[in-house]
Amino acid sequence: MKIPSPPVLKRLLKRRLPTTLWGRSLLIIVVPVMIMQGAVTWAFFDAHWQTVNARLSEGLAGDVAWAADAYARNPTPDGLAEVADRAERYMALSVAFQEDRVLPVESRRGPTGLVDRALGSALAARLDRPFWFDTTRYPAYVDIQVQQPGGVLRVIAPRERAVATQAHIFVFWLLGATALLLGIAILFIRNQVRAIERLADAAEAFGRGESDARFKPHGAREVRAAAQAFLAMRERIQRHIEQRTALLASVSHDLRTPLTRLRLELALAPAFKRSTAMRADLDEMEHMIDEYLAFARGEAGEAAQTVSVRDLLDRAAADAGRSGARVEVETPGDLAVAIRPLAFRRALANLADNAAAHGETVRLSARALPSGGVEIAVEDDGPGIPDDMHEEAFRPFSRLDPSRNQNRKGVGLGLAIARDVARGHGGDITLGRSDLGGLKAALRLPG
Repeated sequence: MKIPSPPVLKRLLKRRLPTTLWGRSLLIIVVPVMIMQGAVTWAFFDAHWQTVNARLSEGLAGDVAWAADAYARNPTPDGLAEVADRAERYMALSVAFQEDRVLPVESRRGPTGLVDRALGSALAARLDRPFWFDTTRYPAYVDIQVQQPGGVLRVIAPRERAVATQAHIFVFWLLGATALLLGIAILFIRNQVRAIERLADAAEAFGRGESDARFKPHGAREVRAAAQAFLAMRERIQRHIEQRTALLASVSHDLRTPLTRLRLELALAPAFKRSTAMRADLDEMEHMIDEYLAFARGEAGEAAQTVSVRDLLDRAAADAGRSGARVEVETPGDLAVAIRPLAFRRALANLADNAAAHGETVRLSARALPSGGVEIAVEDDGPGIPDDMHEEAFRPFSRLDPSRNQNRKGVGLGLAIARDVARGHGGDITLGRSDLGGLKAALRLPG
């Protein structure tokens, strides 16, 4: 048989061990306690119980040997009566002589054989005649038979004369104490692990753009320190987002004022050759400002709501259809997701508008995932994006002009905003090849 190498054993052990902190902490407590219990039990049975049984068996064997020798010296009814009377009064033994009987041939032994070995050794050391004994027929007694001339001398002894019958009480006390200690340890471990789980849930919620005001540091000092560090980090990130949003809102407001003046002056000026081009430039500049502000804001403070997926796709299809593309919607009518509606609608609108801008046919579909989540797919029949540039398409301000048609409107933030919103909901967006021949954007949300 080939013995696995240490690295293989290590990998096998890692696969079998629990992967959660709760399971590993419990294993750290249970394994030492079980080892200790096994060692104490073995030491008790090896050093105490067997020794006591051996001493009891030797005493019983001595009494049986006396009864056999006493009857052998006076094998008469009177002699038997005297032996039986003394054995019953002073040794708690019942002695009887069975004439014309021989020792049984079959032997009966207990499940472990410990009592039988001790009693057999003691009887063999004290008796010089053939003997037979049975420790299993009567639950409270031991049957011992000694061969005598003309029959068998039968001795019935209480079981406690040969066995320490109260040993199981020690085992029960040991098991009870172990169960009590394990129960207390499990409660304490569960409380500590629950504090870490709460911290993980709060971090996960913050990653989705949600802020749990009820979260408070719990648990051990180290876990409380980690929770305090998380709260401080959350406050710094929120403060940074608010400052960035306020800065871009201020810049947007400052830029909108001169843009409004330029638009007003252009509207009041007499018609000239470049007026149409200048109005298009002003429209594009306003659209850029709107996208910059939306990218920075991200609708992070919006509360989550459960919304029908069909309603979301119908609204996105209606918006995308205004550009002249043919839009198809395929989805079950009973799908619903918990989302931040404004942010998610903006992400879905970006995907649908992007597909309508580069293709003539757009398909919006949704399906339930086996894991419990939802996948929303936006497909078009446009030129698509090469596989090696899928990640590049998600970078802010990346327009991919060589791969797609010239993006006349926008600054390359549509996919970046959509992915940011999807990841803010705990999901993600991936790009691939559509059955229509163009690009497929798959937006997956967890269940």
